[in-house]
Amino acid sequence: MAPGTNEDAQEKDRADVTPPPEGEDRPDRTDRSDRSDRSDRPKESPESPRARMLRLGACAVAIAVAMTAGAVVLGNKDDDGVRTVASAPGVAPELLATGSLASSISALQTHLKAQPKDYGGWSTLGVAYIEQARTNGDPSRYPQAERALARSLKLQPDNDPALAGRSALAAARHDFPAALRYADKALDENAYNERALSTRIDALVELGRYKEAAKAADQADERRPGIPVFTRYAYVRELRGDVTTTRRVLKQALAGASTPGDIAYVATALGQLSWREGEYKTALTYYEQALRADKVYLPALEGRARAQAANGDRKAAIAGMEDVVARFPLPGPLVVLGELYEARGGEEDKAKARAQYALVNAWTALARANGVNADLDTALAAADHGDRKAALRAARAEWDRRETVHTADALAWALHVNGRDDEALPYARRATATGYRDATFLYHRGVIEQATGNKKAARGSLSAALKLNPGFSPVGAKLAEKTLKALGGAE
Repeated sequence: MAPGTNEDAQEKDRADVTPPPEGEDRPDRTDRSDRSDRSDRPKESPESPRARMLRLGACAVAIAVAMTAGAVVLGNKDDDGVRTVASAPGVAPELLATGSLASSISALQTHLKAQPKDYGGWSTLGVAYIEQARTNGDPSRYPQAERALARSLKLQPDNDPALAGRSALAAARHDFPAALRYADKALDENAYNERALSTRIDALVELGRYKEAAKAADQADERRPGIPVFTRYAYVRELRGDVTTTRRVLKQALAGASTPGDIAYVATALGQLSWREGEYKTALTYYEQALRADKVYLPALEGRARAQAANGDRKAAIAGMEDVVARFPLPGPLVVLGELYEARGGEEDKAKARAQYALVNAWTALARANGVNADLDTALAAADHGDRKAALRAARAEWDRRETVHTADALAWALHVNGRDDEALPYARRATATGYRDATFLYHRGVIEQATGNKKAARGSLSAALKLNPGFSPVGAKLAEKTLKALGGAE
């Protein structure tokens, strides 16, 4: 069969719409939202950290090779004689994370085999792949999403659902200039596209353009008020230190939530806010509410484990975080689990902690092989638990791309661990300049102030960190207490 024939194109198309054979990377084997008959499934033997590390490393290599070879691309020719149809736009990316995402993907794949010219179906499938990648920690879905969205745009150029999907894909890969560009294109076609309005806010936030993000949030609220917009509106206010407004908006959103996905998403956002404010019992209440709506909602499971650790229940926290990383070995949970092992302090725990930190490198390789910029994740993990010089390189690269409070904090800390505190201090101050209340930022600033001889300022920053969220980190909180004690105690 010669390349470029219609049959060849059909065969390539089927690669993205047909579920893999049993036992091979089926969406319903990994997706956290597939809850059917979960209690009846046989329990799998626990996988060792070393085995997970090797598996992830092997995946990263295999995917990199596959991508280099140009594996599985969509064909260039359409099927002749099939009428082009349009589907209703898919739901917001956040809400695709709940319900039965795997079942939705399977249904879309079946539909697109029958209706391969349904450009709306291709755009919805692309967004579903994006959400599956983010919720499962599986960046290999991003190339599939890219192909599905490209297919949609080929069938119907400039259709706003696919452009908004492209924006969401770029944001998921941390390419925020592209995310903003595609969001603007989608809004040029449809000024009320909810996904584009929401992702535009995300992109402006992640580029550090906070004033513009606030205006974009106001505009989105006027055009398409709803949970995806409300939660972003709330976060923009929190970045400016307005916790009162943030809490009020999130509570209103939760009161109006009706679907399990909405409830889990907003309750988790309230739990995260409460945790950052040091209100651990309140946080746990919200996480339990989220998990009643969706018992396997990853952000709620992770947040609950963090709150349990901060509230003194280390045993439950470790068990919870072990469950999270067994399902989805993402950098944040891996580092927290490693620090929980460190805080427990046994000899075996030290080895367990090192294994978690090593897994971050495997995830980073996998992410980069699929087009994800992982420099911020690398910088934060490596500064405390890896290659300090690599941490600084990654932090500088990320700062060059986007000047946010989070990248300022990462660069400040990377400079500190490399002994360059005078350079670090301006970035540490910038990280806390907007009023955003984050105990880790304050802790980093206090340590850097102490290292540069600003003892009074250091006492203030460390005291503020521990007052705000005394359990912000299993390891960092203890170091903050030790440093503060050496400075004469809290103010």
